[in-house]
Amino acid sequence: MAFNRYRQAHYATSAHTLDQLPPDRGCEVAFAGRSNTGKSSVINAVTGQRRLARISKIPGRTQLINFFPVDEDHRLVDLPGYGYARVPGKLQAHWEQTLGAYIQQRQCLAGVVLIVDIRRLLTEYDQQMLLCCESAGLPVHVLLNKSDKLAFGARKKSLLQVEKQLVNSSQTVQLFSVLKRSGTEQLVAVLDTWFFRADD
Repeated sequence: MAFNRYRQAHYATSAHTLDQLPPDRGCEVAFAGRSNTGKSSVINAVTGQRRLARISKIPGRTQLINFFPVDEDHRLVDLPGYGYARVPGKLQAHWEQTLGAYIQQRQCLAGVVLIVDIRRLLTEYDQQMLLCCESAGLPVHVLLNKSDKLAFGARKKSLLQVEKQLVNSSQTVQLFSVLKRSGTEQLVAVLDTWFFRADD
């Protein structure tokens, strides 16, 4: 089964600066989003591993670019969360510059999964990320995470609202809940499409 492919993921290395990144070859998909939207939890859910990506209740804890190879040629990447006010200004500026350069320059990057708290919808930072990815020619798949926090009608309304805010047809959106374990198969299908397309 395709899902088993991501169960093979394991931690390999972390980078604080661009010159610490692994060689720019193969194919990787990055997970981005504001601090405390659940990026690490989503990675753990899609790989079926509880402790692959470190989870913290403290926003802003992920401050490195973390690489999780699935095999020799494919990697999942956990990016530092953005938009957390208590992170020192110099560090915020560093990550804004570093993440922008990573997205614009990384040749093996096949797509970006943007995790959004469904209760907050797209913030200004998220909109900037969408525009940055569009400029780089990268597809984006938005996960409206924590969808279990809203009733059915509110979830659908949020989904439609975000769909209208997307920049182009290469940007898509879905509902997701780590707690309820819903949306994983749809996300896996997107990852498969990006990885297989990049291999062609």
